[in-house]
Amino acid sequence: MMNNSLEIRNLHVSIDGQAILKDFSLSIPKGEVHALMGPNGTGKSTLAKVMAGHEDYTIESGDILLDGESVLGQEPDEISHAGLFLAFQYPMEIPGVSIANFIRAARQARLAEGEQIKAVEYYKDLYAKMDALKIDRSFTARSLNEGFSGGEKKRCEVLQMSMLDPKYCVMDETDSGLDIDALRIVADGVNLMRSQTRAFLVITHYQRLLDYIVPDAVHVMYDGRIVHSGDKDLAKELETKGYDWVKEKFTDTTIGA
Repeated sequence: MMNNSLEIRNLHVSIDGQAILKDFSLSIPKGEVHALMGPNGTGKSTLAKVMAGHEDYTIESGDILLDGESVLGQEPDEISHAGLFLAFQYPMEIPGVSIANFIRAARQARLAEGEQIKAVEYYKDLYAKMDALKIDRSFTARSLNEGFSGGEKKRCEVLQMSMLDPKYCVMDETDSGLDIDALRIVADGVNLMRSQTRAFLVITHYQRLLDYIVPDAVHVMYDGRIVHSGDKDLAKELETKGYDWVKEKFTDTTIGA
């Protein structure tokens, strides 16, 4: 399974001397969707950023492997080329760069030297995926995320993800700020991408996204590590009971301070 999975091994990460991830381990085989839930401030978004190669964090120890190959410490574009895509909680605005050109450049970067994208095929694929996500085709000429609503930004993230066809998708609180209609459209886009050759890590604070993207496994993160795992019913339990029981049960010396 190791060579056909996203694997995080005993990851210890800090920032400015403060430990954030503490012996974090997780394995997601291709073909599966895993949800990572937990209270705010427990390290969920830090994990996503570290996986994508964010340079603000210090890796104390541990490893991150895609299909058995370590990507820890690599540049973000190298990690992307290895097959990882991170959908951001707060996508950046890039004035002057159109959606169509941004995605085209990202696709071009994945091709062998001397190979060129065929424009007709590219736009046919782009428009088909935009239609599926209910994104107006006129968006292709707009600057990336500039002046977009929260829902439009998240839909564009899913559009990029579907166009780049990664092996591993990490979605960092993609549901934040979405109304129910936008939530369904984003979830539909993700569900269209589910396959035996791709794995997803869906990071979320709330259960509602998991009504539409039904996970194979749910993990509860607290104090920088996974403290509890279960099936999709665990997410419903968290929605009903909240996270206080997690804090009460796992705030002790057994998981470290």
